[in-house]
Amino acid sequence: MEASHLVSMSSLRVSPSQSRLKYMSLGVLVLQTTTLVLTMRYSRTLQGEGPRYLASSAVVSAELLKILICLLLVFYDHSFSFWVLNRVLKEEILNKPMETLKLAIPSSIYTLQNNLLYVALSNLDAATYQVTYQLKILTTALFSVSMLGKRLGLYQWLSLLILMTGIVLVQWPTKSLDVSSLSAGSQLVGVIAVLIACFSSGFAGVYFEKILKETKQSVWVRNIQLGLFSLVFSLMGVFVYDGERVREFGVFQGYNPLTWTVVALQALGGLVIAAVIKYADNILKGFATSLSIILSTLISYFWLEDFDPTSVFFLGAVLVIAATFLYGYEATSHSRV
Repeated sequence: MEASHLVSMSSLRVSPSQSRLKYMSLGVLVLQTTTLVLTMRYSRTLQGEGPRYLASSAVVSAELLKILICLLLVFYDHSFSFWVLNRVLKEEILNKPMETLKLAIPSSIYTLQNNLLYVALSNLDAATYQVTYQLKILTTALFSVSMLGKRLGLYQWLSLLILMTGIVLVQWPTKSLDVSSLSAGSQLVGVIAVLIACFSSGFAGVYFEKILKETKQSVWVRNIQLGLFSLVFSLMGVFVYDGERVREFGVFQGYNPLTWTVVALQALGGLVIAAVIKYADNILKGFATSLSIILSTLISYFWLEDFDPTSVFFLGAVLVIAATFLYGYEATSHSRV
């Protein structure tokens, strides 16, 4: 789940232990983001015997794992008491059906988004995907202005303009690209999938933020509610779109250690971002995103060998990284006023 829309909770004065947690969480975010993109891309293009795993099935597995992790965190927050855990879940989920139903909208969109990311990385190299996916900064900002009434500063609007320019350059066609040397797939399909994912991410993220501001429920409880709806929607997706293949080869067809790694990384993603939001700020989060883009580019070129960099791509990537820093800088400045 995306959580980049939440406001940073870091303060001006931090203790040495908080500082260590800040950089540790950022390091984990860089590792998680980079590893997820690269392993997902590699798993979707790897040629092997037997059927390839179903992306819809992987989304279901990730949602199940995410729910279990959040249950453990709620269990931990209440001193490992099964009685308290049962009471909290009953009071916050079963006894508040209207509050729970509000999360059906963002959970359905998150389910669509998670499936689209598999489509995108089946058709785009990791570097192009990483840079293009930063368009979610623009969509989140626009939905924040329209739905929450937020006001953006001059530098933030400028950063969004730079971001758009950078993404256009990254997608700029080049005649020098030898398509036959790259993994099979349609770049247009991949780009469309990323664009739809960016818009869905922006809307669902702002909608979820609005819900969080209206209630005082635990973030982990909210994630359990989201996960339950997402699980239902993703199961529907499995049987609607891949029902025939499931009946023939089973839900876990094509699963291997790499597939389970992708599932685990996707499930942990939202929790890692939550830790960064709590212990770091927008500037350092932007640094982590930028470092992840650079690492994905290098590994795509040297290891996966599915990426042919051009000067236009690098110019676009630099602009996207600069825009990420500029947007985060002003957001952090406003939060400290």
